Amino acid sequence: MATDFAVLLHRFLTSHLAGLRGCSPNTIASYRDTFKLLIAWFRDCRSIPPDKLTLDRIDADAITAFLDWLEAERRNSISTRNQRLAAVSSFFRWLQCQDPTRMAGCQDILAVPAKRKAQPSVNHLTIEQTRRLLAQPDRSARRGRRDATLLAALYETAARVQELADLTVRDIRLQSPALAVLTGKGSKTRHVPLGDNTTALLNAYLTEHGLDKPGHGDHPLFTNQHRNKLSRGGIAWILRKYQAQAADPTLANAHLSPHILRHSRAMHLYDAGVPLPYIRDILGHVDLTTTEIYARASTEAKRKALEAVYDDVVTADLPEWNHDTGLLTWLASL
Repeated sequence: MATDFAVLLHRFLTSHLAGLRGCSPNTIASYRDTFKLLIAWFRDCRSIPPDKLTLDRIDADAITAFLDWLEAERRNSISTRNQRLAAVSSFFRWLQCQDPTRMAGCQDILAVPAKRKAQPSVNHLTIEQTRRLLAQPDRSARRGRRDATLLAALYETAARVQELADLTVRDIRLQSPALAVLTGKGSKTRHVPLGDNTTALLNAYLTEHGLDKPGHGDHPLFTNQHRNKLSRGGIAWILRKYQAQAADPTLANAHLSPHILRHSRAMHLYDAGVPLPYIRDILGHVDLTTTEIYARASTEAKRKALEAVYDDVVTADLPEWNHDTGLLTWLASL
């Protein structure tokens, strides 16, 4: 007979996450993996097999010990630890509404704090590094033209790599105002404007591959040599290929991934004076506080702001000490 935990966890993953909330398969898989680890922890560290694991055995102390185990034994980062806690908390937040008699225990678990970590810097490329990277593909070759278009679209849309991989032909509108329709987390869509140069590359690419003709709306925008949709790994491989090809030591040694191009676009937009709410909408962030990391990280924007505030208060005027006869006489007497 299934335990109460098994029954409710199944309902949470299926009816609630997949059905009511409409979460993506990747999100559901992340929740599933968290509970697989929790079940394994109870089996290996508490000697409670899965078929004996009930809700009464899962309390705040157990969750805290599980999180410590993730960090100490599995060498998970603080971010991963906190992500697992968020998944567990989501389940117990839902559970207290399903079974009010368990509210006290649920709220004890919800009170388990996330672990604080040092605020990381936002890794990103400079404008010049980005320009050099995007210029690497050989545009005289068919494959190079595809890669040039792909990198331009990845940078200009600030897309997550899965969002770019999922693009179809119908998601691109080349008529003015040109835009790309991205589908992000939670199946939320957003419209990202495209600049003239990226639009021209996409127009030429669609024409060359015959994708501008009727009947190709659902065709993947970027495909591999087998005409299948490029995977996230395939896009990352293309990026690393041109990183290695670039004759720029600072670029060649950078920890480069598709997400770094997303960060780079956001930083460049912020440095150019684009308001944070616009950047939030382009990136597909739900909360503006997520986007504010770019404001905190932008040293260039801080420098420009400081220079604009009464820059004449501090002057760089210095006396010509070698023309001061009194000073010269005093130095000679030493």
